Amino acid sequence: MGTKYEGTADEVRALNSYIKLNRASESIMNRTTEHLGHYNLTLSQFSVLEALHHLGKLTQVELAQKLLKSTGNMTTVLQNLEKRGLICRQRSADDQRYVFVTITETGRELITRIFPTHVAGIVQAMGALSAEEQETLAALCRKLGIGQ
Repeated sequence: MGTKYEGTADEVRALNSYIKLNRASESIMNRTTEHLGHYNLTLSQFSVLEALHHLGKLTQVELAQKLLKSTGNMTTVLQNLEKRGLICRQRSADDQRYVFVTITETGRELITRIFPTHVAGIVQAMGALSAEEQETLAALCRKLGIGQ
């Protein structure tokens, strides 16, 4: 479905591309994250666990920046993960402004159990594109993401 806007050729092309990108993104996210509900996890919670599992201890601000979330939203996500015993937060002894976040053993066990299914779903969804098309898509998304 394209735009019904009757603007210039540049406007219509940009809007059509934007609509298709947004719809594709929503569709693939829905298909590749549906399984998270079985573990009572939101995508943001899963993303935090995945980041901590692969990157190690991070500050709350670093997590928010990495996941493109506001610090306020990140606080809520972390509170919910902490209540479940999946992460641990600790204020820096050197600078009280920083809160370090680490994954607990329970959190590590959960992400280790979920991640292979998650990757398999992404591989399946992206399989609609050839390897070359996936590389091109990745390059185009990076270019759009940095705005150049």
